[in-house]
Amino acid sequence: MAFKKEVVEIIEPRDVFVGNPKAEVTLEEFGEYESEACAKANEVVKRLLQDYDGKIRFNFRHFPMTRIHQRSLKAGEAAVATAQEGKFWEMHNILFANRRNLGTTSLKLHSKEAGVKNKKFLDDLVNATYGWQVQGDLREGLDRGVTDAPTFFVNGVRVTGKSTYEELSKYIDAALKKVKTTKKKLPVRQRA
Repeated sequence: MAFKKEVVEIIEPRDVFVGNPKAEVTLEEFGEYESEACAKANEVVKRLLQDYDGKIRFNFRHFPMTRIHQRSLKAGEAAVATAQEGKFWEMHNILFANRRNLGTTSLKLHSKEAGVKNKKFLDDLVNATYGWQVQGDLREGLDRGVTDAPTFFVNGVRVTGKSTYEELSKYIDAALKKVKTTKKKLPVRQRA
């Protein structure tokens, strides 16, 4: 008698976007939830999503700076756990709003506020069920040269300078212009 192993598909952080899912410009951030700089950047991102409505999509990747912020790793795991119920962005904003209160019990309360129904949420946190996903983001960030949070990329191009609205807008505008130019250069298919 063979036991059938249940396969649980985990929604990875790299697959979670806000904004227009078909946008040709992707703004990507490597950040963490205890950082004041990342919290400020989150407000900038909200404004960018509003001002570039329909033209961009945003992806948040976890880059916990655990030497400075010991609770950032678990906060990242909590965010990935909420993504499994489609509540990542609700939790994302709640975590930034409560960045000084990210203990395990608080994370459970924040998940309820985000609308998560999973009864095993606390168990998943304690058992680091989503630890591999956060570690995977961290490794990818390191492989891409990330050393600090927040670090932004626009269509894969690393943003140099500060994470201000003006700086990020410059990169987004350049990417939008590049997309338009590329589309104009594409040959038009002729009918036979």
